[in-house]
Amino acid sequence: MKKTIDDMKVKMEKTLDVLSEELKTLRAGRANPAIIAKVNVDYYGVPTPINQLAVVNVPEARTLTIQPWDVKTLKSIERAINEAEIGINPQNDGKIIRLVFPPLTEDRRKELSKDVSKMGENSKVAIRSIRRDAVEKLKAKKKTSEITEDDLKQGEKKIQDITDKFCKQIDSVMADKTKEIMEI
Repeated sequence: MKKTIDDMKVKMEKTLDVLSEELKTLRAGRANPAIIAKVNVDYYGVPTPINQLAVVNVPEARTLTIQPWDVKTLKSIERAINEAEIGINPQNDGKIIRLVFPPLTEDRRKELSKDVSKMGENSKVAIRSIRRDAVEKLKAKKKTSEITEDDLKQGEKKIQDITDKFCKQIDSVMADKTKEIMEI
């Protein structure tokens, strides 16, 4: 029973980590290097992340600079950013690429808040699915007489408590991101 619950916790923690990573990629009006983290540049025929080709800095709250180690890659980086459709046009001055994040409109903030809610709800669905799988495993153990009826009830209660804890953490992460979006 302990192994089932420990496995469930690990899966739920991964779900929470995935949500946090997804929320980092949302453009919230502030410059955030995570927005371009998944953008790959064609570097001599190999898709390579930007952070392996250049230094990415945040000199100001709404500006992101990308300074490649090899100036020849500037055009490739600029093309990759345009193709990634992150909603920001790169400005290339021959040495550095600048991404200037425009301030968010009220409508865009509301739209982003809805996106945060959708991501959070999807994570909660995943958490509940993990809970269901864990309960089914316990019931299977009960059927094969590996655990008693009392163990099953205790296990179900423990699983529900852990599920509630993770759902609260998801709510907290969503509230923080929504607050960040609405404050800017």
